[in-house]
Amino acid sequence: MARNGEVEEEEEEENLVATATTTGTRARTDPFLVTCKCFSVITSLAAILCIAVNVLSAVRSFKNASDIFDGIFRCYAVVIAAFVVLAETEWSFIIKFSQVLEYWAARGMLQIFVGVMTRAFPDYTRAREWIILLQNIASYLLLACGFVYLISGVLCIGFLKRARQEQAITAEQAAKIWRNWNGAKRNLNNYSLQKEFKLYLLK
Repeated sequence: MARNGEVEEEEEEENLVATATTTGTRARTDPFLVTCKCFSVITSLAAILCIAVNVLSAVRSFKNASDIFDGIFRCYAVVIAAFVVLAETEWSFIIKFSQVLEYWAARGMLQIFVGVMTRAFPDYTRAREWIILLQNIASYLLLACGFVYLISGVLCIGFLKRARQEQAITAEQAAKIWRNWNGAKRNLNNYSLQKEFKLYLLK
């Protein structure tokens, strides 16, 4: 009877471990978090495209000595767009450095500002058509991402994302603790059995 009780207890513990592991797996594959990650990647690519376009425009402006101020303007746009890319990585150092970017509404306004800077003052007289086309694509794409961020921030989607991330981390930690505890208990049981077997042989 005691042996059957131990077996039932072990089976119950294994079920708990499996439940915790399944919960962690579901948290890691949360469709909402995956969607947010994909949108963050799209926003980063749009910001990188803005960086490339502004760098090309700045180079062309500095080559034409009469348009230096536009080149300086483009340099500022490159720096701010790079900051947008870093904000999308959600690196803890960046978030601590500028905590306002933790809020999606503020992040969206920054992206809109970069999009407007990229679209502003196009030189239609000297610029090539493909540069103007890239400027339009980069600016409108980042503007769209910025408006989505702004609306999502107003609807508190950012708070929901952070809550789901914390829930996923908690589930993963719980599953890991259960696995470690179950493995340690099995090792202890094996050690006890080996010790009893040695004592039996000595007798």
